[in-house]
Formats: sequence, C-alpha cells, structure tokens
Amino acid sequence: MTLPRYRDPAAPVPDRVRDLLGRMTLAEKVGQLNQRLYGWDAYERAGDGHRLTDAFRAEVAAFDGMGALYGLQRADAWSGVGFADGLDATDGARTAAAVQRYVTENTRLGIPVLLVEEMPHGHQALDGTVLPVNLAVGATWDPDLYADAVAGAAAELRARGAHIALVSALDLVRDPRWGRSEECFAEDPYLAARMTEALVEGARRAGVAVVLKHFAGQGATIGGRNSAATELGPRELHEVHLAAARAGVAAGAAGVMAAYNEFDGLPCVANRYLLTDLLRTEWGFEGVVMADGTAVDRLVRLTGDPVSAGALALDAGCDLSLWDDSFTRLGEAVERGLVSGAALDAAVARVLTLKFRLGLFEQPLPPAAPQGGGLPDPVELGERIARASVTLLSHEGGVLPLSRSVRRIAVLGPNADSLAQQIGDYTAPQRPGGGITVLAGVRAAVAPGTEVVHGRGCDLAGDDVSDVPAAVALAAGSDVAVLVLGGSSARSPDTVFDANGAAVTGSGPPSGMTCGEGVDLADLALPPAQRALLAAVSATGTPVVVVLVQGRPHALHEVDAPASAVLSAWYPGPLGGRAVAEVLFGDAEPRGRLPVSVPRSAAQLPVYYNGKDHRYRGYVDQSAGPLHAFGHGLSYTSVEYGAPRLSRSRVDVRAPRLLCRVTVRNTGSRRAEETVQLYVRRLSGGTAWPRVRELRGFVRLSIAPGAEADALFEVGADTLASVGRDLGPVVEPGVVELETGPASDRTRGARLEITDSESNVT
Repeated sequence: MTLPRYRDPAAPVPDRVRDLLGRMTLAEKVGQLNQRLYGWDAYERAGDGHRLTDAFRAEVAAFDGMGALYGLQRADAWSGVGFADGLDATDGARTAAAVQRYVTENTRLGIPVLLVEEMPHGHQALDGTVLPVNLAVGATWDPDLYADAVAGAAAELRARGAHIALVSALDLVRDPRWGRSEECFAEDPYLAARMTEALVEGARRAGVAVVLKHFAGQGATIGGRNSAATELGPRELHEVHLAAARAGVAAGAAGVMAAYNEFDGLPCVANRYLLTDLLRTEWGFEGVVMADGTAVDRLVRLTGDPVSAGALALDAGCDLSLWDDSFTRLGEAVERGLVSGAALDAAVARVLTLKFRLGLFEQPLPPAAPQGGGLPDPVELGERIARASVTLLSHEGGVLPLSRSVRRIAVLGPNADSLAQQIGDYTAPQRPGGGITVLAGVRAAVAPGTEVVHGRGCDLAGDDVSDVPAAVALAAGSDVAVLVLGGSSARSPDTVFDANGAAVTGSGPPSGMTCGEGVDLADLALPPAQRALLAAVSATGTPVVVVLVQGRPHALHEVDAPASAVLSAWYPGPLGGRAVAEVLFGDAEPRGRLPVSVPRSAAQLPVYYNGKDHRYRGYVDQSAGPLHAFGHGLSYTSVEYGAPRLSRSRVDVRAPRLLCRVTVRNTGSRRAEETVQLYVRRLSGGTAWPRVRELRGFVRLSIAPGAEADALFEVGADTLASVGRDLGPVVEPGVVELETGPASDRTRGARLEITDSESNVT
C-alpha cells in the first residue's frame, strides 16, 4: 500500500503540506487553527493515574482533530492545579502520549497535536525548574548564561511531550507601573534583542520551538495599565519596540503572539499592518501568529458578532487562536464570504508546516530519552543567574561585604523569609521545604557562633505598623540589619482571576499581590508600612542594608537616605536567597547592572534613558532624571575608565567599519566584574530627532586588582544604523559620538563622522 505523500518523511515539507491540505475538509481545516480547550480540562485523576476527559474527546470530535492544546501541564492558582491532582514529570509525559495517541488514532487524517506550554522563567509545571524572572535575566547582561539556562528548562518541557514554549520577550519596561514589568528583559531594545536571540537559540538546542510574546508595543501601554491602549506612532514602534521581535524572528522563532494592545486604533490581533505587511512581507517571517488568550473574542466589540471577529483576525494574519470561540466559526466566515478560502488555507498551511518541521508526524509521542543530552543543569544555572543579577544600587560607609566576625545579624522585612514572594508570577506550586529564602541564605552563610534573628516587621502591603516595634528591638541589639523589602507576584487560591488568567484588581492589591499580570500600580513607592519599618530600623543607628526583592523598579527616594547599602535582587527564583547571601558576604561580587532606570517617584515618569534629546531642563520641584540610571551597578572595588579610542575618525555610509577600544583599570583591592557599555549618540544629521543615547554593545571583563583590560567593540552598520524615512534600518550621514562607560549616565565619548562620499554629505 502506498503511503499518502504527507506521510512520507523523505518528501519536502511544502509537498507534504500541499498534499495534506488537499485532503482536508473545511471543518478539519478550522480545527487546526483552534486552541480552545484549557489543557488541564483534558485530563482527570483516575485512581493512581490520570485519564482523558469527555471534554477533550468532544473537542477532538468537533473538528475531527485538534490544532493545538495549551497548558496540559500548567499548574498554578488560576488553573487550580496542584500536587493533589496535577501532572508531575512522569504523569505529564504519559498524559501527553495519551493525547497524541487518541488524536492520531481516532481522527480521519491522524494529524498530531501541537502541545503548547508556558515557559516564562522555566516550565510552568509541577516540579519544573523555576528560573529568575526576565528582569533579573536582563540585569545579568549575560546572554550566553541565559541561553544555557533556557536550554535546560526547555529540555524539561520537551521531555514531558510538549513542543512549543510561550515566553515573554518582546515587551519593554517603558512604564514600571505596569504589573508585567517582571516579564520584560529591559527598558532598552538592544539588550532585549540580545536576550531574545539567546532565548530562541537555547530552546532550539533542546528541540523546542518558541512563540515570542507579545507583538508589538505592549510595554508602551498608557499609564502602566495592563492591556490598555498605546499612543505609539510608527517611528517609536520601529525605533524602540520592534528590535527584539526582529532579532527573534531572525534567530528562528517559530511564532509570535499578537499582543492585547492596539496600534493605530486596531488591536494587534486584528492589525494587518503588523501581522502581514510588516511581519510576513517585509521581514519574511514564515512561522505562526498566535492570539493572546481570548483576544479574538474581544473583537466582537468591533465587528458585532463572533463570526466576523474571527474573520477579521484571520484576514489580519492570525493563524492560531487561544481559548476563543470566534475562531471555531471560521467555516461560517468562509461560507458567508467574510474571509477567503485562500486565507484560511494559508493559515492552516503555516500550522501544518510547523508540525512537520518539528517532526510530529514521525514522532508524535514524548521522546524515549530526554532531549538535549549533556545540557547543563537548569537548577544550577538558575542560581547562577540569580547571583549575577544582584545589583548594588548604593553603598555608603563600607558596610558591605558583611564581615563574618559580626556577633548578631537581624534579617527583617516581609520578603525575608517567603519563598513564594521571591519566585514571581506564572509559577507553579512548589514542594514544601524546597528553595532558600534570604533568611535561610544568611543563616547558612554566617560563621559559627553568629546569631541571626528574624522578624517580619510588617505585611507586604498596607499601613499596619503594629509589628514594627518588635523588629526595631531586634535591630537595636544587632551589629547590622538586613532589611528585605519589595513586592510580590505570588498568586494564591484567594486571588480572583479574569478569563485570561490575569489577576483582577479592585480597591487594593489582590490577595497580597503588588506585581504581576493585572496588578498595576499608580504609585511606585514602597507601601507605607515598609517605609515606616525602614525609617524605624534606621533610627536605631544600626547599619541597615536593604535588599529589594521585586518585579519592577520601585521609586527609592525614601530608601537611599537612611540605608547604608541598597541591593536589588529582582525575583531571583527558589535559590535566590543563597545568591543574595553570597553577595552580601562577598563570596560573589555584585555583578548585576540595571536593565531599567530607577525613578525617584512615579510623578516624573517616563525616566527611560533613551528618550528623545530635546534638552529638557527639568521640573521645578524635583529632578527629571532617574535616581539610578540604566546600566548602573556598583561593586566592592573601584575602577577607572579611559576614553574610547577609535581606529578611524571617519567612515563612509557604505562601509562603516571600525574598532572602538576602551581601557578599564581596577584600582581597588578586589576583583572587578565590569560590564563595559557602548552607546551611540547622534550629534548631527539623520532623518528624525535623535535620542539622548542608544545602547549598541556591551562586553564583560574580569580584572584582577591593580590590573587593566581592554574592551574591544567591532563597530559596523548594525551599530551605527538608525531608522530612516522608510522606517527601515539605514546608516545615515552625520556626526555621532561613540560613548563607553559603566552606565548610561557615566560615559566618555569620541566623535565619528559618517560621510556619504557619493553626495559629499557629512
């Protein structure tokens, strides 16, 4: 018997797609574009194992197949899945295999299912490795380390039978009031682009395809309000918000997720300019576009009915829905002439192409052996990220690193001993006894005989100060107080969720959350009780070291004055407490550098470093600049930066290649771990008003005491390009400064002329 062409693994993928597409009914095609069922509704506990549900079987029967299944392994407060009824690694692989067997054996064409999982910072599944959040990743300025960690986490996901990882990567922190700031790598497009490339490359090593979230401009939401409108113009979109997406597509991302926000009056999922004209026609992207959860159904407000809503999204370029009902009615849309059969076939072809390229038709079941053999341990890599992300923001009086000769240390604050509050949003339940809090890390790090006392001091949110006196008493009798403050994205069973899994906010933080999806802030200051605790502990005269465990940069004008030192640990993951302790005691250098600017108050927003250079003089009542600038981070030693040296002072737009070199000397007594940053600042020329400066490179140096090292940057068209009149990257004639330094506000520059020899323009 001759196999159908689409079953022949030796046939070219386009031929297999055409053959299979030609055999499909309209209903089967529509089924391939739907991802309606929540994965945790596809199984139920049966005795000591799990079985597939009637709801799953009915969903398969409705379209004689299933395009994709989201979150089969997901566990968290929103899904309601925990250790009592969820899937561990072994049960997860078995259930994924059962899903594939059922679909391939009980449908006419036997098309396997794409199993899609959340991997925001590790696989969001029971016993999945939890990595530090993206903002912590950005603080490492270390794409290679991140790529290794992603490869390890993706290998876990693949071993459970999943094929696609959904990962936030494209959003930028342009307003830190936004609750999803922790999901961003940075406020800067260049740093985010490098981390996005690392993400795609790391996942590919484990055989996992990546869908990048969210396309495009969601971080520019007005007022930091989740899923709200943006006021982006085309140039701002291209100059700032598309760099990471462009880099991810070029690196081989399998898909992008259309964002909730609108651009130019249309939600991204219905925006043909974004999803077709730009993404496919201009960039040549051949992967899939996935809707964000229930985003297509939201279009009913525009179209008046779900059939038209589905047609609008499909025609714009959306291929795969997420939990929507509107896409299930695409067959009606074709029959009513609201969308063409050719548009439907193009979307189905993209989904099928992905399935063929992932090898699902040859190996639909989970691999017999884990993918990515020889990959490093993601748990160990997660701890390395946590350690590298700790950022020393301020330091007065030489309190750090802490001496092991101290007699008594008070570890205080609402984040001192809470694992849940240091692991971030989109995290599965953790087994009891796992992880290391800051308190546990300090206790393990001190010398024998040192007493470590602990008091919570206050709740995470609110203004109740009734426990402050007890904490003050502990601090007063100690040699140093480590005060662990900040925020929390920890979801609880009491949290109320929207239909798409976002926390529902009302008159106050939902069940203690002060950050996370749906948890936006109007005021970036720490809550009143935390500020009162800090003031009272500082008043004792005991040296105070503040550790901020947070998912966004809080406004810190209340913190720096009374504290001897301030560190940001972001959400460092389950082992983050040990990483923080190692930095506190000097067993590790504070390597982290800010991926975002730290504001003085919410009133001065925006404070991102790369705004337009209009020479604004500032407010009357306070500085317009940040408290700590993008790229900032102190160390336990001192360094001196020389001026940048260019191999050429003039280049032509057609061959703009040169070398930029800067010497960094360690003038202190400890090893220096420096992240040398390269910025471009336009002085004249160009087709648009220039930005203050733009990051275009970074190099990490490790320098012994008394030694010096050179950071070398190869400067080319990518470094010098700006967005031209046609909104594409172009090297424009003019004069720029290439600036180097340890942070965006501490740079030295060298002038470079960019000439156009054919038109004699400088």
